[in-house]
Amino acid sequence: MSTQPEPAFRHGQAPRTGVLLVNLGTPEGPTAPALRRYLGQFLSDPRVVEIPRLLWMPILHGIILRVRPRKSAAKYASIWMPEGSPLRVWTEKQTKLLQGFLGEMGHQVLVRHAMRYGEPAIGKALSALKAEGATRILVVPLYPQYSGATTASVMDEVFAWGRETRLLPELRHINRFHDDAGYLDALANSVRRHWQENGPLGDQGKLLMSFHGMPRRTLDLGDPYHCECLKTGRLLAERLGLSREQYVVTFQSRFGKAKWLEPYTEPTLHALAKAGTARVDVVCPGFVSDCIETLEEIAMEGKAAFLNSGGKTFHYIPCLNDQLDWMRALGQLVEQHLQGWPTRQEQLPSADTLSRQRDRALATGAKD
Repeated sequence: MSTQPEPAFRHGQAPRTGVLLVNLGTPEGPTAPALRRYLGQFLSDPRVVEIPRLLWMPILHGIILRVRPRKSAAKYASIWMPEGSPLRVWTEKQTKLLQGFLGEMGHQVLVRHAMRYGEPAIGKALSALKAEGATRILVVPLYPQYSGATTASVMDEVFAWGRETRLLPELRHINRFHDDAGYLDALANSVRRHWQENGPLGDQGKLLMSFHGMPRRTLDLGDPYHCECLKTGRLLAERLGLSREQYVVTFQSRFGKAKWLEPYTEPTLHALAKAGTARVDVVCPGFVSDCIETLEEIAMEGKAAFLNSGGKTFHYIPCLNDQLDWMRALGQLVEQHLQGWPTRQEQLPSADTLSRQRDRALATGAKD
């Protein structure tokens, strides 16, 4: 087994703690070639598409990657920001804000970000943290609800990096935060602010909570994602004081002909409009950053589906993005998982202690 070269080591170097935020990923640009590279990596992940490789890969490369990139590029172009992909922009802002919040809380840590698909790649980000002196790393997949296709896939990449790394840092990761009080409070506050600006739902309105879809078989095989989405929806509704008739949980982003988790978002929007629901407000609790699934699929396609079926008013409530109550909640969540690691100034070795350690090492023949 071969391993990657280790970064230069200096005796007396203070050990550091790293926090790595990981999101799904994004193409480099809203172009067909960029989408082909991105989708090729995404849809080649056996955690994402659980079809035998001998059957799936010819379909992926012979059909899907010849047709879908051009269509997807047009959708990305409709939501692309001047600074780049929305998912990348928001993840970078969250990284900087989290660094600041943790610093204010007294933690001296390195906060960086990576993407499961695309750049910056997880392995490169972990190697960069090691090169900065991180001997302990907390990996934070930005998926509130656990799924094998998301959180587990992130850890697959972390473990793959570990197989090529001689000196492994201590590693931890956050599995889920679907019922975390701070996360739920931030979601509820976001919805309340929306209602303050746009008025309450009223008797003919509903709050629709749309989560990313997964094939139904994942639930049958033991994936907890469906249950955790429903729990998030229930706890959010309780915070907002909604009755069971005032909200609905749905699942979006279907792919292929297999049965997926139900009810589906777009057919539900059609049905609500035809049944006389005049207004829907849509929130996407499974996404902490706005992206193609929220800005194009929900805010554009979902809106058209509802209004074209007779609905009167459609509101999309943005993701948590860089809202301060969410960033504070994320900071508290990370702090919980850093417990036991020396991250505060008083827990770290002093400059004098490090200098003496270095002198002792050099005295015994160490090169540096």
